[in-house]
Amino acid sequence: MTITLDQINGAGEADLVTLLDGIYEHSAWIVRHAAGKRPFASLTALKHGLTEIVNQAAEHAQLELIRAYPEIACEIMHCNSLMAKSAYAQDKLGLIDFTSEELEELERLNLAYKAKFGFPFILAVRGPRGTGLGKAEIISTLARRLNNPVDFERREALRNIHRIAELRLNDKFDAQPVLGNQLWDWCEELAVHSEPGYLERGELTVTYLTEAHQACAQHIARLMRDECGFDDVSIDAVGNVVGVYHGMDKNAKRLLTGSHYDTVRNGGKYDGRLGIFAPMLCVKELADQAKRLSFGIEVVAFSEEEGQRYKAVFLGSGALTGQFNPDWLDQIDANGISMRQAMQNAGLSIDDIASIKRDPNNYLGFVEVHIEQGPVLNELDLPLGVVTSINGGVRLLCEVRGMASHAGTTPMGMRRDAAVAVAELALYLEKRAASVPDLVGTIGMLEVPSGSINVVPGRCRFSLDIRATTDQVRDACVADVKAELASICQRRGVQFELEEIMRVAAAPSAPEWQSRWERAVKEVGLPVFRMPSGAGHDAMKLHDIMPQAMLFVRGLNSGISHNPLEMTTNDDAHLCVQAFMHVLGQIK
Repeated sequence: MTITLDQINGAGEADLVTLLDGIYEHSAWIVRHAAGKRPFASLTALKHGLTEIVNQAAEHAQLELIRAYPEIACEIMHCNSLMAKSAYAQDKLGLIDFTSEELEELERLNLAYKAKFGFPFILAVRGPRGTGLGKAEIISTLARRLNNPVDFERREALRNIHRIAELRLNDKFDAQPVLGNQLWDWCEELAVHSEPGYLERGELTVTYLTEAHQACAQHIARLMRDECGFDDVSIDAVGNVVGVYHGMDKNAKRLLTGSHYDTVRNGGKYDGRLGIFAPMLCVKELADQAKRLSFGIEVVAFSEEEGQRYKAVFLGSGALTGQFNPDWLDQIDANGISMRQAMQNAGLSIDDIASIKRDPNNYLGFVEVHIEQGPVLNELDLPLGVVTSINGGVRLLCEVRGMASHAGTTPMGMRRDAAVAVAELALYLEKRAASVPDLVGTIGMLEVPSGSINVVPGRCRFSLDIRATTDQVRDACVADVKAELASICQRRGVQFELEEIMRVAAAPSAPEWQSRWERAVKEVGLPVFRMPSGAGHDAMKLHDIMPQAMLFVRGLNSGISHNPLEMTTNDDAHLCVQAFMHVLGQIK
């Protein structure tokens, strides 16, 4: 039977326990605590309230809750009447169709899990879309989570319990995250376009102006034109897909929004793309209602942000701010193809690049929705976070050159080992970055070209990525790292070269736009959580010419990004679209 918020808010404690029976397994204490938190303004607020009760409970109560759930692996292995066992079991549609080999692997992993953690493996098997996980994904998730520390896995079990509760509440309230389902499905559909060598392995890689990249652009343009009701759709001179939905006055100022559709190699499906599809869905909602606002909406699917094929980064958003460097056209990719050739092959007009620079006087500002790409919201069990600023970053490509020599005949004190010099720098960078709050430093690429097991490395290539909430803190670290590298190389008798390939200033959110996101988060029934962004985003380029602010959406799997495990739920995606609609409603 469908229930309502009025029933929840008006019921006596005993009736409330009955109404919410089965949301959490055999744990009526959670509902009794919820009685004191009423009234709940929305289903989202109810979900968050229940989550807070569990998360604030004592550890022994949390463990009792986890142990109240049946062991999914044992249920699958030994119970053919799974669907009738419990409310929890009713979530496991189709999970008894395992082969004997799969059951054997599941049993082995389950025994190892129970021995390590002392509580059952809990998984929201209806998954992030609510339609169920496949057998292979269930087994691989169990295998992966076996590697977690005990305290982390206890919290991961609770996070899955909260997801199970969320899905059950949706069922009880007959509430479907329709907008979130559409956004989630669009991300899945766009991910069918991937580059050869990755596509065959089921991996997602879309780098600038490859065939997969151009297919993505056409895919997004078709959705804008045929399904969302944009008035104008085009692909510009650098491959950005631009959709315009006019206001009541076609000449009115526009709100600019969007994100990027290129990916890192073997990346995730939501990085960038979520920020394209969320505003597209808002436009679709408006168009379906034949509704016009006092301002226009311009959604840009930026063609390049990741710097994967060429050294240039933020190429798509940089072109809109007039920061496209013509020297980039001569950059060469790994196959010897220049950016100029790639653009010509894609049918783009290089002569038109300068003309796509935007006049900030024609825009209200820029807003961007993005998956968090970090663990904070996931750890806090919060679907949305409001960004206060984007860290400024510097990237360098570096090479140390020593002398390649025989590993057996070259005495330790006579070596000019390039790799060891870089290893020493890596340890310095780790210590230096950890010494200051909100400063991070990473050597993400490390390579010994033509290295051999029995040769002292004569060359070592590496990257440096240094970020901080202020440019001053970042630049001080960059200077110290450069000085330390020079000192190391002089002492070890090796040489080095550095090439700065990116420098982006920190970008604090515009107060009035940040406030709009905060009000929107409150409107959907969540508390406001403010946080900086450690990752770079297109918003930091638009920051150079207009006010900007961002909204983060929680990611699953510890918020991992640039990884196939990058994921969000349909419910969280739905909330971010709702929040975007509330922002639109605040603009007069």
